[in-house]
Amino acid sequence: MKKPSEEKDSGYGVGDLLGLGSQSVRKNYYPALQQRIEELEKERNRYKWLFENALHGIFQANMRGGFLACNPAMARICGYASPEDLKQRVIRLREQLFCSSNEFDKIRQELLDEGSLRVRETRLRRVDNTPVHVAISILRRPDLGPEVVEAFVADITERVQARQKLEQLNADLERRVEERTEALQNANFGLRYQIEEREKVERELVVAMEAAREANRSKDKYLAAASHDLMQPLNAARLMISALQDSQLPDQEQRMVHQVHRALEGAEDLLADLLDISKLDQQAMRPDLAFTDVAALATGLGEEFEAVAANAGLQFRIHTAPAMVKTDQRMMTRIIRNLLSNAFRYTRQGGVLLALRARGDCLRIEVWDTGVGIEEGKLRDIFREFHQLLPQGTGGRQGVGLGLAIVERMVRILGYDIDVASRPGRGSRFVLTVPLEKSMSGQAEAGETHPLESFAEGFNGARVLVIDNEQAVLDCMQVLLERWGCSVMAARSDIEALQLLATAEQLPSVILADYHLDNNLTGCEAIYSVRRKLDRDIPAAIITADSSDNIRSLVRAQYLPILNKPVKPNRLRALLTSLLGPSSE
Repeated sequence: MKKPSEEKDSGYGVGDLLGLGSQSVRKNYYPALQQRIEELEKERNRYKWLFENALHGIFQANMRGGFLACNPAMARICGYASPEDLKQRVIRLREQLFCSSNEFDKIRQELLDEGSLRVRETRLRRVDNTPVHVAISILRRPDLGPEVVEAFVADITERVQARQKLEQLNADLERRVEERTEALQNANFGLRYQIEEREKVERELVVAMEAAREANRSKDKYLAAASHDLMQPLNAARLMISALQDSQLPDQEQRMVHQVHRALEGAEDLLADLLDISKLDQQAMRPDLAFTDVAALATGLGEEFEAVAANAGLQFRIHTAPAMVKTDQRMMTRIIRNLLSNAFRYTRQGGVLLALRARGDCLRIEVWDTGVGIEEGKLRDIFREFHQLLPQGTGGRQGVGLGLAIVERMVRILGYDIDVASRPGRGSRFVLTVPLEKSMSGQAEAGETHPLESFAEGFNGARVLVIDNEQAVLDCMQVLLERWGCSVMAARSDIEALQLLATAEQLPSVILADYHLDNNLTGCEAIYSVRRKLDRDIPAAIITADSSDNIRSLVRAQYLPILNKPVKPNRLRALLTSLLGPSSE
């Protein structure tokens, strides 16, 4: 061992080796080290959040024993109440998790030989001993133990069912082709009979090919069906976060709640956009034309975006004119909402204007903004899906570029015209031209629109009856409405609602009901059941995660407003305002 004097003579000390040989170096090094530690902590928290909120199951386990760690998604896939419940009850993967012990043995041996397993389809055992089809990827971690593994699990039950149905359709098609081929061979005994039989087979083959194409389009139907289950947890999370935003929290927690709110909003918008663009591309969305008061529609959207403008520190003005058009109200609302969202997204200062202007026998719906603008050569590119123009000052990528693509497709389906003009650095103007009804193009509605009562400071003890069979959604809705000043009665069915009303001192002011309830009951039936019992036409609305055209038409036929899940608080507030306003009395 060298003496201190020898270390000095050699020219290098421990401080030199660590980069801390001088006081100035140490002063520069410690802040950088502290910053790096903070960055690593943020990264760790991010991965922890992703682990706990991932849609796919993630777990760490010992192949000779049970789980070491797992996330909530893994517990949901296996039907357990929580990750802790799954870890405690499944202590032997071979016998308790995998449906086939032989399959487990093959997977274990492959992991021992290869060290990893990429996307293997298998079946796991749920808590009720029913199988669930999954795709699993496993990585062996010898650094943590001889048979410690980490895995990603995706529930592919719907994919397997779709594949089985498609295989059955293909088998039926092959069988029918074989049958018709045999019929053609038998038809060779007579030329006339052969020609007639061949034409018949050709016609049936056309039908069979169309059936095959329909089977290929069925994946979109499965996506639409799955959206209901995807929207339910998003809806519960959105309502709870909205309630937390209204709470008095420390600054750091408030920022975290805001970040979670933005993440949920992004996931919801992305899912809704993907479903809509899929329907539009498959021509599965048909317009449901009806006379629509565009002025009232614009006013409602204005109330929805007032909070957006206030939060962004922007001016927001609305100029309306009496206008009645025959259109699909849902598509028209989505078109204007997407144009307003796009305007606010790319506007950092100034404001946004929504204007309705009658020009002859047409109505011009204009959205102006003072945003970053678009170069003239790129004006048509903005209507392409997954395409975004990111001028300097937009803050990077926002969304996935589907909003204006949906606008363009809906405008095309409705047969309208849309035009855009822009000046870089000055702003943009979108103009939607819609034909007015001749009998109504020059006159206003017979009845005037009454201004709705303002509930900016709460709903002053309004009594709201909420009916939803999902307890999590029910709890979150109750928390949010109570924070707005409402008195909430929560029920899981019409029977529970009637039991609550039997002991209530006052009747509900409004009813909010989920469409799909237990025992094949609909929210419409629950609303009518309450109305009959109370003998009063209480204002009501349907809230549902099912965005199909059939459900929308059914609810509309009952003269009930509809709000899709996940519920955005500003839209819920606007809905309550309209139901509790003077016109609902």
